Amino acid sequence: MRTDDAGNPGRDANATGADGHDLRHHGDAEVRDGGSALTDLAVNVRADTPPVWLRERIAASLGGLAAYPDGRAARAAVAARHGLPVERVLLTAGAAEAFVLLARGLKARQPVVVHPQFTEPEAALRDAGHAVDRMLLREEDGFRLDPGAVPEDADLVVVGNPTNPTSVLHPAASLVELARPGRTLVVDEAFMDAVPGERDSLAGRTDVPGLVVLRSLTKTWGLAGLRIGYVLADPGTIAELSRAQPLWPVSTPALAAAEACVSPRALAEAGHAARRVAADRAHLVAGLREFEPDGLRVVEPADGPFVLVRLPRAGAVRDRLRGLGFAVRRGDTFPGLGEEWLRLAVRDRTTVNGFLQALDRAMAAAGS
Repeated sequence: MRTDDAGNPGRDANATGADGHDLRHHGDAEVRDGGSALTDLAVNVRADTPPVWLRERIAASLGGLAAYPDGRAARAAVAARHGLPVERVLLTAGAAEAFVLLARGLKARQPVVVHPQFTEPEAALRDAGHAVDRMLLREEDGFRLDPGAVPEDADLVVVGNPTNPTSVLHPAASLVELARPGRTLVVDEAFMDAVPGERDSLAGRTDVPGLVVLRSLTKTWGLAGLRIGYVLADPGTIAELSRAQPLWPVSTPALAAAEACVSPRALAEAGHAARRVAADRAHLVAGLREFEPDGLRVVEPADGPFVLVRLPRAGAVRDRLRGLGFAVRRGDTFPGLGEEWLRLAVRDRTTVNGFLQALDRAMAAAGS
């Protein structure tokens, strides 16, 4: 249902964002400056990336920096990867740029953002002058989407799948129920390539009216510093968004990365990495369940490369973990969550085991 930030039905009473949720706070803030030496469970970029072969491809592109970027080959490669014509693909400087283009390029009157989720879509809409409604998913429902609860008058709906930070994977059928003529349905699939088989993805679908799918190549491939992603939508929408872009928005090295990351070799490697993440996530969740008698709760089932947990004195625990060498993502900057929430990136078993030992000490110290 549509609520204000006190949980009451109606339009978001804090349309300026002055509600205590810092929409511009992201996980990288946890590991900047003095946090750079910490073991990073705050940022959702896959560890030990980019791989050597990808670095070499990017390095090889540097010889062409004197020429203006030509995105035709990369655009064609992305289109072929999803079985689409090139007219349905727009390359962007990361998925974050796509949110800005959507906010500036589309004439939405009643935008609704489904929360908790990545906060940049709402921030971009607000910056572009839109009054944004929030639909808050509830913990007691497992943060799962009820398509019928989205307001009928919404002409722009934004939802993540799998959702950051809840790690919930919404069924494709539920998302399709949101589509209708006159509505733009934006599905942020930035983490979909971390889901084995990419089940419930809508990328490549052309039968869903108003569908816009966003993809990022920065998470699985460790390219957050390079900025590369793309939009999949009908040709008319792609043309509108393209007009909102500056000239040459994606650099030559980023274009080389895009082409490389949708190659058959890369897709096979990403599939293997997704299965490994799923196994490592199961190990993390099993360890976290050991803290349930102490009041910790894990949001399950989790399908992304991160998990969301609720625990007593989470702020104090987070501070203690930093002292023990681990950075985790605070959850209170996400609308729909509060100070008792933390997001944890999935890491390898050795790292997770060390983290669980630190968590035991941090929770004991915070409770004393």
